[in-house]
Amino acid sequence: MAFKIIKIGTRDSVLATWQAEHVAAKLKSNGFITELVFIKTEGDRVLDTPLPLMGGKGVFTKALDDALLAGEIDIAVHSFKDIPTRLPEGLEVCSILEREDPRDVFVAKSGSGIPEGEDCVIATSSHRRGGQWLNRFPGHRLTDIRGNVQTRLRKIRENNWHGAIFAAAGLKRVGLEGEISAYLDWMVPAPAQGAVAVMCRSADKAIIRVLQLLHHSETALCTKTERRFLQVLEGGCSAPLGAFARIEGDSIHFHGLMTSLDGSIREEIKMFIPVEQSAALGDRAAEAMMEREAVMDILSEIRREQ
Repeated sequence: MAFKIIKIGTRDSVLATWQAEHVAAKLKSNGFITELVFIKTEGDRVLDTPLPLMGGKGVFTKALDDALLAGEIDIAVHSFKDIPTRLPEGLEVCSILEREDPRDVFVAKSGSGIPEGEDCVIATSSHRRGGQWLNRFPGHRLTDIRGNVQTRLRKIRENNWHGAIFAAAGLKRVGLEGEISAYLDWMVPAPAQGAVAVMCRSADKAIIRVLQLLHHSETALCTKTERRFLQVLEGGCSAPLGAFARIEGDSIHFHGLMTSLDGSIREEIKMFIPVEQSAALGDRAAEAMMEREAVMDILSEIRREQ
């Protein structure tokens, strides 16, 4: 299969660059030559507006989608959790790499662990993280935080906050695992958190075949279930919704959760079925959640805010 150079589109943050270089290294090990093409997204340029008010996850992907459709790049590398569940026509997720640690973590301004007391200020721009945090610590207050990993760490030091919530995978990938004060094992992660996804043009069959060399089928099965749960619930970036699937033996186990924005309501569902029946698991879990009045009330509240 002859390629001169495979052009890899990526954002220019340290984490995004690490992910793109990780894909490039895997392609190089299979005999392919690559080139990184750095592209600024709206999410990178606008840092003073909460993500839900900017239109959701697409703010981190649209510029790369446009470059793919225009033929300026051959593939685009993303954190899978940033990709909307509805993709632009002509594009598809063609490879999902093996997942890193999917957990959320807390980075404290000083000391270790989670601060005690009723007047703590915790930074997060995620409704999902905020809702689960307030459900567990109703006396705490939340403040918005934007920017790449390094920018958010700097903001913790510069502001009168007690700490902020991050994805474990992002810190580990850029060598900042030492910043982690506590692993939030009780927090249900975002759908596909910890996984890297590669997008390409649906018509580019040669590239699709190449990228199957990088594909991790177990991660793909679990993240597909999580994202389907999100899609059926129409949660998007704004919903305080978590989902995590894992394979144990011959079964796939799923944990889905939704909270109110203020954390006062918590609805969750746990299911497991044989792996060979997993295609419908995301739908089944979402439909079961939608039978609950509290869940529909939360979704209505989110839509009124949009």
